[in-house]
Amino acid sequence: ARPQASTPLFAPWAAMGKIRPIMIKGHERALTMIKYNRDGDLIFSCSKDHVPSVWYSENGERIGTYHGHCGTVWCLDVNWDSTKLLSGSADNCCKLWEVQSGECLHTWKHTAPVRCVGFAMGDKRFLTVLDNIMGNVPTIYVWELELNNLANHPDCPLLTILGHTGKIGRALWGPLNEAIYSVSDDSTLRMWDPDSGEEKHVMEGVHTKKITDLQLSCDKTLLCTSCADQFVRLFETKTLRLLYAFNSERPLNSAAISPLPHCPYLIAGGGQDAMSVTTTAAQQGKFETLFFDHAFGEELGCIGGHFGPVNTLAFAPHGRSYASGGEDGYIRIHHLDQEYFEAYEKKVTESGILAADKA
Repeated sequence: ARPQASTPLFAPWAAMGKIRPIMIKGHERALTMIKYNRDGDLIFSCSKDHVPSVWYSENGERIGTYHGHCGTVWCLDVNWDSTKLLSGSADNCCKLWEVQSGECLHTWKHTAPVRCVGFAMGDKRFLTVLDNIMGNVPTIYVWELELNNLANHPDCPLLTILGHTGKIGRALWGPLNEAIYSVSDDSTLRMWDPDSGEEKHVMEGVHTKKITDLQLSCDKTLLCTSCADQFVRLFETKTLRLLYAFNSERPLNSAAISPLPHCPYLIAGGGQDAMSVTTTAAQQGKFETLFFDHAFGEELGCIGGHFGPVNTLAFAPHGRSYASGGEDGYIRIHHLDQEYFEAYEKKVTESGILAADKA
């Protein structure tokens, strides 16, 4: 049987039971995405309540909100120096915001809800993802971005990328803007050329149900996917070679990769479908965040707390904390204990001693 929330699966993780999260209740409805800035001192969040927010990651204090959308905000992205914010919404708009003032600088109108947005490295381009409703097909748009000339900015995309047959859940720029990666309800992971729109690679038959999230490692050499087939998978970015697949025994909504080389971990979260949550206790719904060691290929432990499905996860760039956003409307910021950072080294040492004894 799986242990209760916050119970470790092996001794070095005993500290996980002592981790006390910062709980933030600033959104009125379910969280859809959380995102750290590059420095890790800010967390940006969006939800079904139409109002993206920004918080201090250290203590959970809300700094400000961004008013202008009139529908669920599905996604957001912050640029390299944390001065601009992109958001995509069910009101068919992508908006560009001034982070410090909260001013909306520009709006790009679409013909369907915007499911994903992302700045390219250098802030010269960005992408948006079109939902496949109201007669639209799932589409990735690549746009030019001139931050110094927004008044005369063209309202037509630079490139249109077609190929997915189901709703695109996430699209990301790869290393040095040399590729765009996307996942979809059609259970495929695809790599695209951002200049021509040509499909460079497709992973079919690996995922068996819709893919719910896609995140890159901090150095962009690895990417992970979460899937409704209950697996979290780790891939090599350049070749899309599958490295590991872990069974979480629950439908997954999000997964993230630790940025620290001495903590080679994945986290994944999800749980029972939101429509059925009222009929299930938190333990039975499996709303914990799971930790997996992708060096040793083991599940490590879990941290609970949410009383609904975990919708979104993000590691801080410094690797000392992570944040989770749930269907319950809460953001939970977990600052990890010192034993968390020492556990892997202890494990390597112990395995070396065991190997020497056997020899």
